[in-house]
Amino acid sequence: MGSTYLSLHYHIIFSTKHRRPLIHARWRGVLHEYLGGTVRGLNGVARSIGGVDDHVHLLVSLDANHRIKDFLRELKKGSSIWAARNHCPDFAWQEGYAAFTESDNRREELRRYIESQEEHHRKVPFIEELRRLLEEHRVEYDPKYLE
Repeated sequence: MGSTYLSLHYHIIFSTKHRRPLIHARWRGVLHEYLGGTVRGLNGVARSIGGVDDHVHLLVSLDANHRIKDFLRELKKGSSIWAARNHCPDFAWQEGYAAFTESDNRREELRRYIESQEEHHRKVPFIEELRRLLEEHRVEYDPKYLE
């Protein structure tokens, strides 16, 4: 085979520090736009971004040159500085994150899920959602880090 072919899609989730409800509805959309612009600036493609007051979900496509930990460090750093400077002085993201690879044929379903986060979280708490995703993707985890 003379070429390299990739389809690398990631469902990424991270929360505010101590899961504090800092992402107010009045500026949430602007934060999502900022995250999308930062993803583009890091040479990724933001397919969908959504979330609620204490966490965000992103569906992003990356290439083989990306290292997920470096990508997320830059994404969280830039957006944390921006949010603190423009909307909430004590804003910060929690240190960790969850990232799951997704197949292209699930992309539309996942996009709808991410865009319906406000409705979804009226019924399902964040920790329950995260636990379900970790188990669905067979990720081993220590429950103490979910509290």
